[in-house]
Amino acid sequence: MLTSTSDDKRQALAAILAAHPGTSSAVQCARIRAALSQFSLSTFEAMRHLDVYDPRARVLQLRNSGESITTAWTRIATEGGHLHRVGVYVLGTGATH
Repeated sequence: MLTSTSDDKRQALAAILAAHPGTSSAVQCARIRAALSQFSLSTFEAMRHLDVYDPRARVLQLRNSGESITTAWTRIATEGGHLHRVGVYVLGTGATH
């Protein structure tokens, strides 16, 4: 179970967000791709730290463009203290970029 995002990872995600400004789906995909090149990424982290409204749709776009992204499942505690089941994305070795 994930409990929270580490400070180091939050800083890395903030840098990715700053490097890829905007709200278009292409920019959101770029942020997710940049994050996945460094570490696994939960839907919760993508929403909270990368400003991606619907990470599932962006991951689907990346998969459709040829990226090899797998999904694992975990439970996380939100700020309200409730456990939620969320996807955790990992960039596979068969990625095209």
